[in-house]
Amino acid sequence: MARSALDEVSDTGAFNRTPSTFRYFISRDGTSQFPAESGRYHLYISYACPWASRCLAVRNIKGLQRAISFSAVKPKWERTSETDSHMGWVFPISSSEEPGAGPDPLNGAKTIRELYELASANYSGKYSVPVLWDKKLKTIVNNESSDIFRMLNSEFNDIAENADVDLYPPELSSQIDGINEWVYDGINNGVYKCGFATKQQPYEEAVEKLFQCLDKCEQILGQQRYICGNRLTEADIRLFVTLIRFDEVYVVHFKCNKKLIHEYPNLFNYTKDIFQIPAIKSTVNMEHIKRHYYGSHPSINPYGIIPVGSNTDYSAPHDRDKFVN
Repeated sequence: MARSALDEVSDTGAFNRTPSTFRYFISRDGTSQFPAESGRYHLYISYACPWASRCLAVRNIKGLQRAISFSAVKPKWERTSETDSHMGWVFPISSSEEPGAGPDPLNGAKTIRELYELASANYSGKYSVPVLWDKKLKTIVNNESSDIFRMLNSEFNDIAENADVDLYPPELSSQIDGINEWVYDGINNGVYKCGFATKQQPYEEAVEKLFQCLDKCEQILGQQRYICGNRLTEADIRLFVTLIRFDEVYVVHFKCNKKLIHEYPNLFNYTKDIFQIPAIKSTVNMEHIKRHYYGSHPSINPYGIIPVGSNTDYSAPHDRDKFVN
């Protein structure tokens, strides 16, 4: 069983992501095992992780900061146990050790791995983030970012400050699902297929598909402000978390160097537009992002050298206002 993304490479040299394990659901139904209650749940994230960052973004957009607390781990993987060589997410010892991260305030865990072992003594899968934790039952509710996203969007509306915001509106649900499917396969997970490939053919296949999908996005965004029209949806946030990491990390670290995002006029302005939403901007910590990728994958970057990068200013003006909502 894979314990990190580095373990998910097949004999063919292709990267194959394994499914998440904890798939319980929080519901507005008061009879649910996991009812939507203010103060009951805690989100564990890494600012470096795109899957975790998108969950933090929807929490912020929905105005759930008071209802759902969160903690961030250190960006660079470290040893998670003295009994084996596993490298993974760890908490800082103090709030001053790592800017942007803090100790586990609930269980005193030193690692994300400890949370999984608290929730299931026999757990043998990946120790990944995000983790949605139930403070009352002291267990993991869910560790699948797409599930967490949907729950935060819909099931907490009775206590959300921005309950009227719907990132998965019924009238767009089929369109969102269709876009999510090819964006996930070709872009979100596609960059990992490029970066973790250990043979030339699967790498080249992944790169070709990645840039076909980016070209498709560029074309769509030349006609409308957002990926599903002129309304911000879940699909935009899912796409954004990869785009914001692309030029600084994926181009170099994952060998996605056919073209930069800032060479796509529509995609680049779109990325700036999404970044400038305050609830999303606060989830982007580029220092954590770069330190994680370049420092946590020694099979790709054995010396842990962090490239200087372009330090693109995503707060600069964009042209997306030309589309009328």
